[in-house]
Amino acid sequence: MTGTWISTRAWLLMLPLLVVMTAVIGWPLVDTVRLSFTDAKLVGTEGGFVGTANYIKMLGGSNFQRALVTTTWFAVISVAAEVVLGVLAALLLNQQFRGRAALRALMILPWALPTVVNATLWRLIYNPEYGALNAALTQLGLLDSYRSWLGEPGTALAALIVADCWKNFPLVALIALAALQAVPRDITAASLVDGAGPFNRFRFVIMPYLAGPLLVALVLRTIEAFKVFDIIWVMTRGGPANSTRTLSILVYQEAFSFQRAGSGASLALIVTLLVTVLAAAYAALLRKAAGAS
Repeated sequence: MTGTWISTRAWLLMLPLLVVMTAVIGWPLVDTVRLSFTDAKLVGTEGGFVGTANYIKMLGGSNFQRALVTTTWFAVISVAAEVVLGVLAALLLNQQFRGRAALRALMILPWALPTVVNATLWRLIYNPEYGALNAALTQLGLLDSYRSWLGEPGTALAALIVADCWKNFPLVALIALAALQAVPRDITAASLVDGAGPFNRFRFVIMPYLAGPLLVALVLRTIEAFKVFDIIWVMTRGGPANSTRTLSILVYQEAFSFQRAGSGASLALIVTLLVTVLAAAYAALLRKAAGAS
């Protein structure tokens, strides 16, 4: 009886949250699923039932395939760079030197900036007429003339990756720095006495303590990078020539720019499914890592 009452009371306490989640998440999701099987427009008509035609059209279209490749490249390169830079920054900030506290505080600044502010800042840096990057490279003799970094298909995606890395690598650095605090100093001292070099010390002494936290950071950043929207929309809006159009940008354009609510809903659900599969795969990795430890 006591156990049943405790379980009932727990459900009663969670009831307001469940109602809010159903209203905010559940119903819109159900309506999106319904909408994805119709040819509804954003304004003017409810649309008729078309079955899986929207899904077949989206999955077989060149726009989706190109956006998927762009999204994958963006996610893989940006996350890999953020992990490397974050670990290097954490190793540096874990050392004893004057001004370390101030440097730690400054490192958080890019991550603390709103994404729109960060994107606007980098648009100014990349500006083809008065941008700081062009000025610096020209004065160093590395460029003969100013370039439009965000206006050329060959450089736009790389420019976006740099901007995204600058904003998000502090998160990885903070997670890695927290993990480094758990490394016992006597083990590090013993490795020095045994003559272990920097690489072997990092591989065999430090990396076992970093592996779990870095996997968590990898999960968070990969999922965020895969559904990136705001920084790309502010800086390039998916251009030039759709060279930076990711899946989230494609969903927005399909649903709102072209006002095809039905196909936009189907595309949004496809992206949601891809992110869910990705999250499930990472969750399995986390469980495996936790079991191994």
